[in-house]
Amino acid sequence: MVIERAPLEDELGDVLEKAMRLAGCDAPALAARTGLGLARIRDAMDYRPDFTGAEAARLAAALGLNEVGLAALAGGRYPLPEIAGLPFCLYPLRMAHGIGVVNAHLVADCAQSHGILFDTGADFTLLRRVWPKNLRRLDAVFITHAETEHMGGLAAVLAEFGPAPVFGPADTALAGATALGEGERVEFGGIEVRAYSTPGHAAAHNCYGVRVPRVPQSPPLLVSGDLLFAGSVGGCYFSAPLLREGLRRLFAELPANTVVAPGHGPLTTIQNERAFNPFAV
Repeated sequence: MVIERAPLEDELGDVLEKAMRLAGCDAPALAARTGLGLARIRDAMDYRPDFTGAEAARLAAALGLNEVGLAALAGGRYPLPEIAGLPFCLYPLRMAHGIGVVNAHLVADCAQSHGILFDTGADFTLLRRVWPKNLRRLDAVFITHAETEHMGGLAAVLAEFGPAPVFGPADTALAGATALGEGERVEFGGIEVRAYSTPGHAAAHNCYGVRVPRVPQSPPLLVSGDLLFAGSVGGCYFSAPLLREGLRRLFAELPANTVVAPGHGPLTTIQNERAFNPFAV
């Protein structure tokens, strides 16, 4: 049982910027809607927020956000849940990328020396530094979406730990990969991976549900890529309606105890994000 200590991917300013993009408004429009003043909105965008709970509530109402979660984020008190009960070992692999951090994730039977990799990070040298020493071979690699920060290290990963099949979203220009469309499933060593087609951040984006069918009562895992983070969502670079629909669908369909392994930031759960994520409305 663990509570993640990795920092959140987004601060209040990032969340406001993403919410404004989804809502189709800018800082002056938000200032007018809330009566908070343009200077204070811009301070928040520059990571200098000083909003009261009541003011955070006005921001949430203006942007259609979860008031409880936005207030927690504004106050530096965003909660993270205990992570426990997975029927396999999960290794979050965190690598510096630009001014932030990008995640890859390894899933493996804890008694074995091989496993399944989700995304690769941008640079294999950085991935190698955080690679668990007990895992020496890959059964498969799954790519959430074809951005360099999430799959730039793929060729080197396969050279070091392959050969292994590669899977990715349909309609992705990913040489040699097998496309996995909505609902398609594959299994390796008793671990089943199901594709959820979740465009929005990108035109082609998959989340992956991971479970062990022989242990049906255990919590499932969702590798969420750049759709869902603890306390935030991915940037809306392709389609705001599709991104919102993907979020609504996963919040509605997945069990509350689902562990979420995002492309950036700490582990969380569906239950936690339903309750606190600013975009869970």
